[in-house]
Amino acid sequence: MELRHLRYFIAVAEELHFGRAAQQLGISQPPLSQQIQALEQELGARLFERTNRRVELSEAGRLFLDEARQVLAQVDRAADVARRAQLGELGEMKIGFTSSAPFTSRIPQAIHAFRQRFPAVHLHLKEMSSREVVDAMLDESIEVGLMRPLPVPEGLAVNELFREPLVAVLNASHPLALGSEEGLYLDALAHEPFVFFPRSYGSGLYAQLMELARHAGFSPHFAQEAGEALTIIGLVSAGLGVSVLPASFQRIRVDGVVYRTLLDPQATSAVWLVQRAGASSAMARAFAALLGGVDKPQEAG
Repeated sequence: MELRHLRYFIAVAEELHFGRAAQQLGISQPPLSQQIQALEQELGARLFERTNRRVELSEAGRLFLDEARQVLAQVDRAADVARRAQLGELGEMKIGFTSSAPFTSRIPQAIHAFRQRFPAVHLHLKEMSSREVVDAMLDESIEVGLMRPLPVPEGLAVNELFREPLVAVLNASHPLALGSEEGLYLDALAHEPFVFFPRSYGSGLYAQLMELARHAGFSPHFAQEAGEALTIIGLVSAGLGVSVLPASFQRIRVDGVVYRTLLDPQATSAVWLVQRAGASSAMARAFAALLGGVDKPQEAG
């Protein structure tokens, strides 16, 4: 039994006329009659009661009609699922992102728009360091990464989504907090204890801070380390040191903390979209497009 046998049967059952059914199917009447007879022989049941004047469904045919319609409907649903999955409209997409990503309005807006457009796609979001994003892309445990700049191995493609200023994070009672509302240069922090991510954490901000400090003529003294930006801000509030973070963290209002824009020319931080070169899924491409029309990422290496 093939699907065409079911379609032929349903056409005859609905028309109750072999000539009209054949015309609807786009075939001649004799082959249609032969196919219905072959189906009846395979089933061992008479599906139609035929006379010279009319065709009627038998009891077996009436019951078989409901089942045949369900089979074809399920086939159509299965085909639709396959097509929608290919187009990125079904399934699951795993996204790894750095802790600062949600604080930039563009990324939450893209996530919201994606969920509105593709409600049948489950977004699995996981917070990671930039180094963990790279590793997860390589072992294919995520499909899309949002990270701060780090060296990226060959086989991964990156696109810079945007840049934002870096800001000094100061205790509100710190002398540098007074009169610096327009910003300050990093060398003003040369003798301050820093609260920052550990080097081993894999944050792209660590290497950037070290490079900025080198240009400013000093090497930072790290008095406290923390793996979460919120913890870093809390420790600054407690008076344990100063820090440097992307400006998007200014949305976090913590008592006893102020933010001052760094005036150094290179004091900006980028956010990258990372995908596997040449192997991104339709869902990943759709998400990238919502982040700003990104469709031609640059391959690393």
